[in-house]
Amino acid sequence: MGDPREPPEGTPDGGPGNEDEYRSVVFDESFVRAARIQELSARERLSGSFGRATRPRVRLGPLGTVPRQALALLLLILLAFAAAVYFGVSSPKGTTARPEGSQLTVSLVSLSPASVVRPVADPANPFAALPVGYSDGAIGLGTPAGAATEHFSRVEVTKALDTVQRYLVASSLAPATLVQGATADVRAFVTPGEQAQFDAGVAQPVDDRHHAVTGWMVRFDPAQVALASDTVKVAGAMRIDEADSGTLQITTDHTFVYALKPAGAPSGAPVTLETVRRQLTFEFDRIDLGSAQLRLVDSVIQAGPEPCTTSMAGFLQPVLATPQGAPVPAPPAVDPGNHAHPAWQVCGVLTGS
Repeated sequence: MGDPREPPEGTPDGGPGNEDEYRSVVFDESFVRAARIQELSARERLSGSFGRATRPRVRLGPLGTVPRQALALLLLILLAFAAAVYFGVSSPKGTTARPEGSQLTVSLVSLSPASVVRPVADPANPFAALPVGYSDGAIGLGTPAGAATEHFSRVEVTKALDTVQRYLVASSLAPATLVQGATADVRAFVTPGEQAQFDAGVAQPVDDRHHAVTGWMVRFDPAQVALASDTVKVAGAMRIDEADSGTLQITTDHTFVYALKPAGAPSGAPVTLETVRRQLTFEFDRIDLGSAQLRLVDSVIQAGPEPCTTSMAGFLQPVLATPQGAPVPAPPAVDPGNHAHPAWQVCGVLTGS
């Protein structure tokens, strides 16, 4: 019988029973001493705390384990969120969100003359009869010196006042605006949020309290009216306030007096004085200040002599004097029960100048 330790078919070639194959492998004494065998404890074997051929993970308490890439992405999101919160809270002095869209509200008041409209006595000196207090052009605007408010520095207030003054010159004193139909110089001051409203008022002026171009500027129909003098007399003042911690507000109240004559009339033609009071409210945030633009939010216009029967939305419509005196159109009858006409249409009687 064969050896019971051998398989029935005998030891296969190349099997573990072939000692010749391992004769060339020699483990010397130094190799054996260097080999360190670590036996795991029973607790380690039960807990499975031995090396695994997997990517290391980071343990986050009750959340379990998270791969390092996921942890890095989470940290990046948290840092971005923290930066957004920081810059939102620490923006310059708590600047609030900017209002957009249609912001301007316009109120137009026609001032009808109490009697016939007569020309000035001396066309060469048309403003001789004005009361004391009027000055020529920009001097009469009475722009104050800039002074710091609670949330705006003196430099910021000064810049706002300078922008308002230049806007008033462009919209109330420049001949190109007054009698040549130009609008680009005025539009350049308007913030992007109001430009659509401005453009709609220029393209199709309507007295709906929002789309009257005369709320933005003083203008006369070039086909009907010309300047008898390039000088415009002005009296008024400006007031500085804050609408909130991030909005500077400037209110202006000025009376402008224009010397007018019929378009194409020769020198020596009758001259009419047109009086226009503009009470305007402007607002600025720090973006507006940086771009030297403004938001005109309220405009109240009183103008005369104007007929109560004609809209002033597109052009002011002065009643021009004739040598004998121009007759005054009768004011229209108002029926408060007729809702086809807006309730805000008003007309007063011109006095004082």
